[in-house]
Amino acid sequence: MDIQSYMTGIGKQARAASRLVAKADTATKNKALTLTAQAIERDVKRLLAANAEDLAAAHAKKLEPALIDRLTLTEKTVAAMADGLRQIVKLPDPIGEISKLKQQPSGIRVGRMRVPLGVIAIIYESRPNVTADAAGLCLKAGNAAILRGGSEAIHSNQAIAACVHEGLKNAGLPETAVQVVETTDRAAVGELLRMNEYVDIVVPRGGKSLIERVLRESRIPMIKHLDGVCHVYIDDRADVEKAIRIADNAKTQRLGTCNTMETLLVARGIADKVLPRLGAIYQDKGIELRGDDASRNLVPGMKPATEEDWYTEYLAAILAVRVVDGLDQAIEHIAVYGSQHTDAIVTEDQARAQRFLREVDSSSVLVNASTRFADGYEYGLGAEIGISTDKLHARGPVGLEGLTSLKWVVFGDGQIRT
Repeated sequence: MDIQSYMTGIGKQARAASRLVAKADTATKNKALTLTAQAIERDVKRLLAANAEDLAAAHAKKLEPALIDRLTLTEKTVAAMADGLRQIVKLPDPIGEISKLKQQPSGIRVGRMRVPLGVIAIIYESRPNVTADAAGLCLKAGNAAILRGGSEAIHSNQAIAACVHEGLKNAGLPETAVQVVETTDRAAVGELLRMNEYVDIVVPRGGKSLIERVLRESRIPMIKHLDGVCHVYIDDRADVEKAIRIADNAKTQRLGTCNTMETLLVARGIADKVLPRLGAIYQDKGIELRGDDASRNLVPGMKPATEEDWYTEYLAAILAVRVVDGLDQAIEHIAVYGSQHTDAIVTEDQARAQRFLREVDSSSVLVNASTRFADGYEYGLGAEIGISTDKLHARGPVGLEGLTSLKWVVFGDGQIRT
C-alpha cells in the first residue's frame, strides 16, 4: 500500500464529507446516530467475535493487563456504546446556536454562532468504544471524523465502523463522514499528522508515548492530555466514612483509566483514623502501596516511595501515599507533581473546599466525590472525545461544544460605517 496516497485519499474524502455533515439538520444527524445504535445492538455477537480475535492476539503478544482491560468488550460495554449514542441524540444540537446577541450604537446586532470545526482526526489505542463515541460526537457536532485506532483493536474497530457506516448511509449521509484507517502501518499516523490541508484538529487518546509522538510531529492543533496523575486529598475535617469510601473507589473501581487516583494525600490530623483502614482495604484488593515515612508507620507492609512515584501515572495496582501537614501542603504537592487532570478533596469544611476549587489548577476539581467521575458520560455530555488538560481550546472532558467553534455574526438593516 502507498501510505501517503491512501491517507491523502482519506483526507480528501473527509473534507468533502465535512461540508455535507455541516449543513445536515438535527433530525438527519439524530437518525444516523439512532440507526447506528440499533446496528450495534443487533450485531453484538459479531462485535464480540471481532473483539475476541483482537484479544487472542493481545494475549499472544503478552500485552499489559491494563491495555487488555481497555481492549475488552463485553455485552455490557457494547450496550453502553449504543446507550452513549442515544444519549448524544437527546442532547441539544449546538450547531447554529447564536449567543450574546447585542445591539451596538451603530444599530447593528452582533453575536456569536456555534459552528463545526470541520475534520477531526482521533488517534487512539486499545479502547474500541472510542470508535462509537468519537463517531457519534463528531457527527452530532457537524464534523467529519478520521479514526486511527491501535493495531491491537483493528478487528473490533472495523466491526463497529461497519455499524456506523450503516447508520450514516440509511440516514442519507456520506459514509466517508466517519472513516477508520484500515492499515496498521505506523507510517499512517505520520502522514495523518501532516495533513493540515484536510484535518482541522487532532485528538490523541492513548499512552504517553503516543501523545509525545503526536506533540513532536503534528502540524495540526490538538486537544489532548499527557498524564493523568490524579490526587485525592483527605482533609483533617473530612467525614471518615465518606473519605474511606471515596479513596477506595477512586483507586480500585478501575485501574487502567486516566481519572483513577494515583496519589493519596492525607492530613496528618486524620491519618491515624483513615490510613490503617484504607491500607487494609487496598492490600485486600491487591494494591501495592508506596508511601512516605509517616504513611509507612501507619500501614504495615507499605513500601517506601521514591521521588519518581509522586510523578507517576501507574494505570496499575500501585498507589503512592503521603501524609501532609494540611491543605496548604496538599495544594503545593499537587502543583508540583500533578498533571492538571483531576484532583479531589474530601472535607466538611466549605471554606477549605472553596480554596481547593480555586487554587488547584486542574481541568476537573471535585469536592467529596471520587475522581472516577471525571468523564464525559458522568458529566452529562453523553460521551466524550477525550480529556483535555490544555487551556485552549477546550478543557476537561470534551463533548459536543468542545468539538465546535464560534464565529461572529452581524445583523443589520442597511447600516453603513461613517
